[in-house]
Amino acid sequence: MPILVRGLTLGLDEPEERLVERAAARLRVPAGEIRVWAVVRRSIDARKEDRLQYTFNVELALAGPRKNEERLLRRLHRQDVTLLVPSEPPDPQPGPEPLPGRPLVVGFGPAGMFAGYMLASFGYRPLIIDRGADVSTRHRDIMVDFYRRREFHAESNLLFGEGGAGTYSDGKLYTRVHDPRTRLVLEVFYQHGASPDILIDGKPHIGSDKLPGICRRIRMRIEEMGGEVRFGARLDDVVIEDGTLTAAVVNGERIACGPVVLAVGHSARDTLRMLGRRGVQFVTKPFQLGVRIEHPQPMIDHWQYGRHCGHVGLPPASYELVAKGAAGPRGDLFSFCMCPGGEILPTNESPGEIATNGASRSNRAGAYGNAGLVVTLEPTDVCPEAADDPLKAFDYLEAIERTAFKLTGETYRVPCQRAADFLAGRASDGQLTTSYPLGGQWTDVRGIIPPTVADALRRGLEQLDHRLPGFAGSDGLVTAPETRASGPVRMIRGPDTRASLSTANLYPVGEGAGYAGGIISAAIDGLKTAETIITRYSCP
Repeated sequence: MPILVRGLTLGLDEPEERLVERAAARLRVPAGEIRVWAVVRRSIDARKEDRLQYTFNVELALAGPRKNEERLLRRLHRQDVTLLVPSEPPDPQPGPEPLPGRPLVVGFGPAGMFAGYMLASFGYRPLIIDRGADVSTRHRDIMVDFYRRREFHAESNLLFGEGGAGTYSDGKLYTRVHDPRTRLVLEVFYQHGASPDILIDGKPHIGSDKLPGICRRIRMRIEEMGGEVRFGARLDDVVIEDGTLTAAVVNGERIACGPVVLAVGHSARDTLRMLGRRGVQFVTKPFQLGVRIEHPQPMIDHWQYGRHCGHVGLPPASYELVAKGAAGPRGDLFSFCMCPGGEILPTNESPGEIATNGASRSNRAGAYGNAGLVVTLEPTDVCPEAADDPLKAFDYLEAIERTAFKLTGETYRVPCQRAADFLAGRASDGQLTTSYPLGGQWTDVRGIIPPTVADALRRGLEQLDHRLPGFAGSDGLVTAPETRASGPVRMIRGPDTRASLSTANLYPVGEGAGYAGGIISAAIDGLKTAETIITRYSCP
């Protein structure tokens, strides 16, 4: 069984081959006794400017019988040296019940994609529908029609289409979820075109320039395994008989279906409202709301790397920030979805709205870095009507997004304000440069976000500027609003059956169902539900 050695370090200019020497010293054996080795995790430690270094976890095997390795570990008795016990994802076995019909997966974002991938790999031939377009059509609709002509496609945009909202995101693949399926998700991305670095990097990412092709290849593989994917296929309605979902209405066509995996994402608000009208049960849950801020990437690099800034061995720097107590009784203001060398993107689902998100290409070589600055809110605190109807929380968010659109002259330019001007309560003027592809317009951000969020942002910016000088200065550009960090509702499902408690045969998954918060967690949620369906029903 291999040995795992954690926390080996190398300086910025040291080659990885020296890890053998460091590992041998840790194990107190000659380097020649290490038969094979491989990096299984790599990260950069920038906590101390004078000791900037890379940290590695290394898997290795020693020459000689396995019992020598076990004796060695007993002798060392170190927590950073252990036997590597493989953590394999579950291997579901088809269940005894007859499959009531062809599985239907609604939505081809990460949750739907991986649910469909697993169902197809086990021979269940799922039908997967998505209201948006394939990536080629979607790319033209976004880059040409929306960015150049200001013609917004309500069914083909940065949220809807092949790969879901994640297709044009940074492709961040790190998660705090500890699940053996994480490795499976990473391997599927790698097998379909992602860099092998995602298998070892501490904070892996794919890049918005690579994701479209990867999503297309995963879809093609699903089709090769017997699945079917239809784009431009919107779920208009569902048929629920005696508490069981029996059919879906897609583009006006009624389709009888077996188990329905609902993976629509939290921005398909019209679909969620339709399900609410049909009796599917929702509850409120905490969500995040705030702004997105960007700075010149060299400034971020200087904050993180100090005198090492500009070293060829260093990637564009990122950050994770928390302004403690900035939101008062609501808690902290914190950064979200930091995109080094990236751009701010429009993520509205409907015409006449503005919402923001961030993305980076694979090389993260853009001139700016950006991140959300958000606080956590309870829907009922900001929208009392949500106590009786949780879906009313979407009305509250849409009002904010429409206000942003109106304040910028209904042009789709993003509202902008210098951080220093926001703190001083004055209007920004002069030249405006932003990575936002539709351009920006000087706007008083306080006229868009709620006063409680504005106050938290003010306190948080002041706090963060003390830690990172210039963070809240004239080079910090605040854009608004950030309303899509997470959804304000959750569909109630059984912890074991993973099916809706109000509607049999409906399996809510992913961010739209309120059970995930990123590509990896959504993909894992889809895999778990696919496993549940497989272990319940026999393969057709």
